[in-house]
Amino acid sequence: MERVIITGVDRSARSRAAADWAAREALLRGLSLRVVHVSPPGGPGADGQWSHDPGPGGPRPDRPGNAVAERVAADRLESTVAEHVALDRLESTVAERVAAELTDRHPALRAQCLSLTGDPVAALRAVAADAELLVVGLRGEGGRAGVPAGSTAVALTRACERPVVLVPGGRPPGRADAVTVGIDARDPASGAVGLAFEAARSRGVRLHAVHAWALPAQAAERPFPALEEDRATWEDDEVQRLSDALRSWRGKYPEVDVLADVVLLAPEVALAHAAGNSGLVVAGRRSGRTALALLPDAGCPVMVVPV
Repeated sequence: MERVIITGVDRSARSRAAADWAAREALLRGLSLRVVHVSPPGGPGADGQWSHDPGPGGPRPDRPGNAVAERVAADRLESTVAEHVALDRLESTVAERVAAELTDRHPALRAQCLSLTGDPVAALRAVAADAELLVVGLRGEGGRAGVPAGSTAVALTRACERPVVLVPGGRPPGRADAVTVGIDARDPASGAVGLAFEAARSRGVRLHAVHAWALPAQAAERPFPALEEDRATWEDDEVQRLSDALRSWRGKYPEVDVLADVVLLAPEVALAHAAGNSGLVVAGRRSGRTALALLPDAGCPVMVVPV
């Protein structure tokens, strides 16, 4: 089976930004790109008929009546079908137009296009079942201003079986000096860590491995702040845990320069700070809430990996 990257598109500029990121990622990995547009259902209803209702007293082609009434109903039904067909043809060009734009911009890109009708989340999950990545914009054409992530992006982040990359729109990618990965040193998500190392290797940049930690529960119960020597001891333990978690990966990717960072902050805050000079932030699915929380401040694509 051909290895591909999937990008979900609509008519929005944010969608175009996500598609362009996906195209560059496909070229970087030597993979094909499949551009997918999903239009909402507007065809046959649950009973298999087009959703045209002439009214409670109106003629229907399946209701006995005079020949004129039946002909009028048939004409109306035919007109409704024609309208749906025309709409489907218009919708089907969205993926084609985006694919054409991408191949014009990136001549070496191998791009395919696919147009579907149905629920966008279900459709994109299905077509991405065997993909390397699913790439979408943070918000689609129906997204509301001020909302950091649209409902489709959030649902895919939480439920897709493959890694999902959420790409912010509105500004071109800047200089990226690192790939950042959020890692729980006590229970590292190997899938997320592996993809982060591979991304750093392919880009030739540093990997910034961020482990966020909190003071032990007993420290919070004390009526006075933790002593500096206690805090230093706890932090040393966290540094050692992170070093242990990264040891085998450093051996597998000796060419990747790794900055191991232990931070006494909430995970989303720590990642948002670290993402300042990053071209990509990687987080495991179990920290999906962390990934969604850092989106307003990340400023770069965020990859959420199911673990």
